[in-house]
Amino acid sequence: MDVSRPSVARMYDHLLGGTDNYQVDREACEKLLRLAPSSRELALVNRAFLGRTVRYLAREQGVRRFLDHGSGLPTRPNVHQVAQDVDPASEVVYIDNDPVVLAHGEIMLAEDPRTTSVLNADIRDTTKIFDSGAVRRLLRDDQPVAALFVSVLHCIPDDDDPWELVRRVCQQLPRGSYLVISQLASDDPELRRSITDFMQEITNNSWGTVRSYSEVNRFFEGHDVLVTPEPVEVSRWLPDSELAPRQRSEEWIEYGGVARIG
Repeated sequence: MDVSRPSVARMYDHLLGGTDNYQVDREACEKLLRLAPSSRELALVNRAFLGRTVRYLAREQGVRRFLDHGSGLPTRPNVHQVAQDVDPASEVVYIDNDPVVLAHGEIMLAEDPRTTSVLNADIRDTTKIFDSGAVRRLLRDDQPVAALFVSVLHCIPDDDDPWELVRRVCQQLPRGSYLVISQLASDDPELRRSITDFMQEITNNSWGTVRSYSEVNRFFEGHDVLVTPEPVEVSRWLPDSELAPRQRSEEWIEYGGVARIG
C-alpha cells in the first residue's frame, strides 16, 4: 500500500465524510473540489443511488445475489445490509484490489461469512473473478444476479475497453440477471479533459476517464433499461421522495441506471 499517493477509494471515502483516508487523500480532494466544486455532492448522491438500486432489485425484482465490482471502502448501509434488510439470505460478493478496502472487507466477513464474500481481484480480470469459488457459489443454480458497476468504470481507460468488460460479465451471468452502472460523465469536452488529466496525475496514470453521456449509454446497448427510459443523472433515478438529495450542479454528474440484461 502506497500512502504517499492518493487512492481513489480513500478520496471517495473522504468525500462521503468517512475517516478511512490519509492527509494525501484529503489534499487531493481539496484540489478536486477547487476544480469541480460539486464533487462532494456528486459522491453523496451516487452512494444514495447504490442503496436505492439494491433495494429496488431486491424488493421489486426479487434479486438475492449481487456482484459488486470495485466496491470501495464500506459505507453503511453496505450492499449486503440493504439486500439482507429485504431478505436475510441475500448473498453479496464484493470485488476490489485496494489493500485498505480488502482489510475492511475482513470486518464485513465477520458479520456473516455464509452470505458475504470479498474477492481480491482487478475487475478487469473476469477469468479470475468467474473462476473463484465465491462467484461460482453465487452462480450455482442459475438464479438472477445483479452486476454492480457503481462509480468504477471511469477508473478504466478506453484502451482497456470497459464496454467489452461489461459485455463479458453480462455473458457469464444467468438469464434474467441485471446490470447497474453509474459513471462520471459530462458533455463538456474541456471539463472531461481537465478532470481526467488531474485524476491521471494524482494516481500516477492509474485512472480512466470522464466520459460523455453517449459513451455511457453504450454500456446499456442491447439491454432493457428499467424505471427510466434511458440512463439519467443518478439522483433522479427513483428518488425516495421529492425531498431526497439531488445534484444541483451539472458541471459533471454521475450518470447511469439499471437494466435487465438482454
